[in-house]
This record gives sequence, structure tokens and C-alpha cells, in this order.
Amino acid sequence: MTENQIIRQHRLVRFVCSLAAAGALAASVLMPASPAVAQSWEPTKPIQFIIPAGTGGGADQMARFIQGVVAKNNLAKQPVITVNKGGGAGAEGFLEVKKTAGDPHNIIITLSNLFTTPLATGVPFNWKDMTPVAMLALDQFVLWVPADAPYKTAKEYIDAVKAGDDKTFKMGGTGSKQEDQIITVALEKQTAPKKFTYIPFAGGGAVAVQLVGKHINSTVNNPIEAVSQWKADALRPLCIFDAKRSVYTNKVTATMAWSDIPTCKESGVDTEYQMLRGIFMSPGVKSEHIAYYVDLFKRVMATDDWKSFMEQGAFNQTFMSGDDFKKWVEANEKLHYELMKEAGFLAAGK
Repeated sequence: MTENQIIRQHRLVRFVCSLAAAGALAASVLMPASPAVAQSWEPTKPIQFIIPAGTGGGADQMARFIQGVVAKNNLAKQPVITVNKGGGAGAEGFLEVKKTAGDPHNIIITLSNLFTTPLATGVPFNWKDMTPVAMLALDQFVLWVPADAPYKTAKEYIDAVKAGDDKTFKMGGTGSKQEDQIITVALEKQTAPKKFTYIPFAGGGAVAVQLVGKHINSTVNNPIEAVSQWKADALRPLCIFDAKRSVYTNKVTATMAWSDIPTCKESGVDTEYQMLRGIFMSPGVKSEHIAYYVDLFKRVMATDDWKSFMEQGAFNQTFMSGDDFKKWVEANEKLHYELMKEAGFLAAGK
């Protein structure tokens, strides 16, 4: 790979953070001081909340947390039923929503596989086959190693990878040709091609367990997926893949808060990436259906439980809906196309 190509890769990855900044600005403008109360439509049967991923990962944890908040605070007259449909890197869930055109009782939580799965597999699906509702947050990524690993900083770890034999270091992640592997490829631009052996697992929870068991050398798990193991002093965070440190200053362990984790760039590892946590619903629904769910999620986000959950998982709190959210999704689709093209992850014909 030429120097210009490497520079281009870094610029593409850093572009995510400019999108995140736009999300933060939109959040301050769009998030109301008090949620709306009047609705022209309400669900008439249980709401199916699809999770296009396995159990234990970030999407699964957030969806089930939202389900609990809605029930605890009586925010909906109908129950929210969570269903995992993670087959085919999430294609199972997306295709399920696609086929329920006009039905306002189906919603889905989205992550980067909204873009990566159709690009990598060629499955007949695009985000335009669903209806965008709202961005709830941007999720961070952290470079994790076992707590007793000899590497104290991200630079020390990357230098060790660089000096090691090809394929010696095992990086665990969620799925193939998904966000975790995209970050791994970006890291290899700073070590050398084929330095990592990337090992995919079904979900972020399984990834964290494998790292604790030292079956792999590192992961780039979301904070919420590894916080329990960090609290138990089984894992060590080396850096966060964001342009700036976390805003959360309360101690997570006896000695560290999320804000104590340096950015990867601070540590000499120039890679950045964040992931969407958003809501879509069936195609062909009416404006009043969308308005109901926008209001529902605003009320979820106004609870103290949600605020605590955001801090626990070190989320970049953002909110978007309407045309602003659609524009963000369009820009990220283009970004992921370029990232996956650079990594050689595109399906034939893409």
C-alpha cells in the first residue's frame, strides 16, 4: 500500500469523528427540554424490538435495557418484546423488518452492520429499505488486553505487534468484515499487513470472555461489552478510538474512570472510529407512527436510568431524527463503502 493510500485510510477513519461532532451539535439543538405528551397514534399490539446481533453484545444490552426502562416507567401501553435475529451478520433482522412493510409494530436497533452487512455479503438489503427513526447515541471502541499483559500503553502493544511474526497476535471481534475487523485493518496500517489473526465471534459478550481466558491477545470491544471484566480487574483498556477522551469522570475501577483512558491518537495510534446506536422501523409507515417512536425514545432518554446507562457504557450521547438523521446515515454509508473498499471487504459487484 502506498503512503497516499495509508493517508487516505487514516483520513477516512478520522472522518467518523467529524460526523460524531455533527451529531453532538444536533443533539443540543434537537433534544427537547421536556418530551411531548400528546400522540395521534399508539400501538395496538406488542412492539417487536429486533436485535440484528447475538446476545450479550452492545446492541443486545441496549435494546434490553430500553425494554426494561419502558416497562418500569410505563412509557408504552403495549409491551416491548426483544427478539435476537443476528443470523448472517444481522441480515436476518434487517430482512425481517424489510418484509413487514406498513406495520408500525416492528422496530430494530441498528449498529454498523446496517452498512457493512449488505456491502460485505451482497444480501438484498439497504438501509433505505427501512424507515429511519432516531439516533440514540454513538458507541465507542476501546483497545483491550488482559490485565496482566505486559503492555501498559497502546503504543507498547502496537510496537510489539509490529515486531512480532505475521499472524502471531490474535485480535478478537464481533463477526467478519464488520466494524471490529475494519478497526483491526486500520491498526495494521500502522504495523504491517497480516500482523493480526482476526478471530470472529457471535457477539461482544463472547469476545470479552475469550479475552479474559487469554484465547486471544486483544479486542476492540465497546465499553459496555467489557466494563464488567474491567471492574473485576481482568482486562486493561489501552486507548479509546475517539478524537477526545470520554467525558465521564466517575471511577469505574478503584483507580480509573473512563476519562482516564487516553485516546489512541494520544498514545501514538492514529485510528478513530465510532458506531451508530439508532432505531429504524418498517418501510412504508406513516408520519404519525414515526412521531410516536421519536417521542417514546425521547422519554426513555429523559430518565435517570438512561443517563446512568450512558455513563456505564461511556457512550457519546447524541440524538438525531428526521432529515438530519437521514443525512448522517447517508454520509456514513459512503464512509463505510470507502473503508471496506480499502480493506478489500466488498462483495463481488459492489
